[in-house]
Amino acid sequence: MVKVPKLKLDSYQPLRDVIFETLRKAIISGDIKPGERLMEVALAEQMGVSRTPVREAIRRLEAEGLVTMVPRKGTHVSELSAKDIIDVLEVRGALDKLATALAAKRMKPQQIRSLENIHKQFIACVEKENIDGAIRKDIEFHDAIYAASGNSRLIGVLSSLREHIYRFRVIYLREMNIAEYVEQEHHQILDAIREGNEKLAAELSEKHIRNQMVSIVEALDHKKL
Repeated sequence: MVKVPKLKLDSYQPLRDVIFETLRKAIISGDIKPGERLMEVALAEQMGVSRTPVREAIRRLEAEGLVTMVPRKGTHVSELSAKDIIDVLEVRGALDKLATALAAKRMKPQQIRSLENIHKQFIACVEKENIDGAIRKDIEFHDAIYAASGNSRLIGVLSSLREHIYRFRVIYLREMNIAEYVEQEHHQILDAIREGNEKLAAELSEKHIRNQMVSIVEALDHKKL
């Protein structure tokens, strides 16, 4: 049976929205895995709510492509396909390349120091095999680069991909030997930004995302996901 996190009720937010956000977060974070069945009655019982807001939440999840509803077979968390991964990460690779080039050109000394600190914290998480911490620091590392690009339109487009990217990031960093490679690639990107080498920083960033895409697709092909 699917286990869902405890609901955090908010007096300013409708119950159906709380349920939707709770299930959505659990799917994106990997707590509810691809292929797992979502049973309306069981979810309602676990959450201590009626079936109606659960049904509404599931329909919204379907609209976002996070779950698949099949007549007479029920509702399942959508499987990740190689095409999904490639489509999203090809776009992200191009955007990250631009963002990193702009950051290398525009990043201020205090922003570089902040990026260095985030990188050190990422290393500490990897050494402690703290996957959740490593994921958070990976997000902070890239967000700091996006912010330093100074391009609000670019940041907005990247933000629109955030949930999809997060789902892949969880998969990518699940194996700590992969996280060690990420650490090395982050270090190379950081060095290029420090030097103000826009071309190298952009190339390294694009390679970083391409390596992520290849690793996830290979894991999917070998049924490791």
